[in-house]
Amino acid sequence: MPRVNTGVPRARKAKETRLRMLEAARELFVQHGYGATSLQDVAGRAGVAVQTIYFTFGNKRALLKELVDVTIAGDGEPVATMDRPWFREALDAGTARDQLRLHVRGTAEMLGRVAPIIEMLRAAAAADAEIAPLWDQDADPRLTVHSTAARALVTKPGAHAGLAAGHAADLLYGLLSPELYLVLVRDRGWTPEAWERWAHDTLAAQLCAGDPG
Repeated sequence: MPRVNTGVPRARKAKETRLRMLEAARELFVQHGYGATSLQDVAGRAGVAVQTIYFTFGNKRALLKELVDVTIAGDGEPVATMDRPWFREALDAGTARDQLRLHVRGTAEMLGRVAPIIEMLRAAAAADAEIAPLWDQDADPRLTVHSTAARALVTKPGAHAGLAAGHAADLLYGLLSPELYLVLVRDRGWTPEAWERWAHDTLAAQLCAGDPG
């Protein structure tokens, strides 16, 4: 009896090719800039025909958007940050301090991936007016994530009495920003681990009651 081709190897190969093209785009966009990098350059770095990139992504702007989405997520799965296991685990933590520890850890891992492309993305948006609208400017996704975390945190044992969710969200949004991460890790030479400890301790002093222990 002939074997049935399930299509799994082909699907896996297509996924690997897609990720290879995204990695090539990331390297070239960061190294040379979005505007100076052509899709032919990306194809050459990825080892594919340029038609493959057009077929997969449609155009250069769509390639950039998927690159940002995948960089934030850490993989190619279409799962939003707030549906990620690390975020759900943090939300489910029993105390404010435990939630903060998990939230800072998950955010630190994300910033390690995202921070290096922030300046490239800003330069790209400044050079191409059609890039910025690819993201909803009326609903900053970072603020949405931190606001959701803050609303949960202020209700838990160990949160500062009278702490407002909006204020907590502002602190998370500001201290866990890619800009501040770059200042301390890239410019001042902190290790990512040192940054994570500092971010956690600084936020805990503002958001959590009692001795950190």
